[in-house]
Amino acid sequence: MDKHNLDGDEAVRSTNDDASHCKRFAVQLGYWTDPYLPLLVRSTERKTPEINRGYFARVIGITNIIEKFIKAMEGNCQIVNFGAGFDTLYWKLLDAGLSVKKFVEIDFANVTSRKCHYIRNNDKLIRGLHSDDEEIRYSTSELHSGVYHLAAADLRKLSEVESKLVECSMEYNVPTLFLFECVLVYMPIQFSHALLQLIADKFSTTFCINYEQVNMTDRFGDVMLSNLRSRGCSLAGVEACASLKSQEDRFILNGWDGARALEMNQVYHSLISPVEIQRIEKIEFLDEKELLDQLFHHYCICVAWKDSLDLKLNLLTID
Repeated sequence: MDKHNLDGDEAVRSTNDDASHCKRFAVQLGYWTDPYLPLLVRSTERKTPEINRGYFARVIGITNIIEKFIKAMEGNCQIVNFGAGFDTLYWKLLDAGLSVKKFVEIDFANVTSRKCHYIRNNDKLIRGLHSDDEEIRYSTSELHSGVYHLAAADLRKLSEVESKLVECSMEYNVPTLFLFECVLVYMPIQFSHALLQLIADKFSTTFCINYEQVNMTDRFGDVMLSNLRSRGCSLAGVEACASLKSQEDRFILNGWDGARALEMNQVYHSLISPVEIQRIEKIEFLDEKELLDQLFHHYCICVAWKDSLDLKLNLLTID
């Protein structure tokens, strides 16, 4: 891999730190509860109200979908979080009484090594990994327990991804949910297509949540792209982010039965309870409502499915 790609990879990895600090500040203000994130992200700086509300919509929208999936499967399911960074979803689901058969996180080795270090050195995080008959296995950049697995791989290299899924004892006939949060957009389109095709080929019943940019062909999208390029971070797969339809089509073209995408303004008003929205809108005064609307217009959640069990789950609704 040439130096240009290495520099770009480092910029992509730094987005984990950016997102983690944004989430940490929103948690600090009370947008949602996460007692585990401060154990992985020690300090943060002030973020704007628009950013805080954006992360609230992202985290709560995705969490609501995942919880609905687990409940529908009665726990007989698996979750794979690609590009997981310092996400704490596994521990939050445990606190909510929602267990699964396998929970796998895969990211670059220099991200997983840091997370592995933090987990090993914190009793609160370790306690969630223990089971009666399985010991926890560690390496420099990986951690494997009975249910939770933290593994290192480059998602552009399918052989690495496949071998990690095998190492984590994934079962291909068990309903499995895959999660991507601003991950596919950093991969050249041929690599993200190949990864989505691999999942569809390997797993008989699978669902996917993809949180990512959308409507990126307008002036606001151009500014977003320019800002990222100035930080050495290009969106190599941005062509899939032209519209909600292009977000859906990437799955249909790669072996999935169907997909449905919603802009974040739709998610905010249809997948999050009005009581929660009313609560968080009192936390901070929002001076730039138009900016928040623009941000919501340029991010989406796409849910895709390959449903061999004919489950007919509609995950994009609120109970």
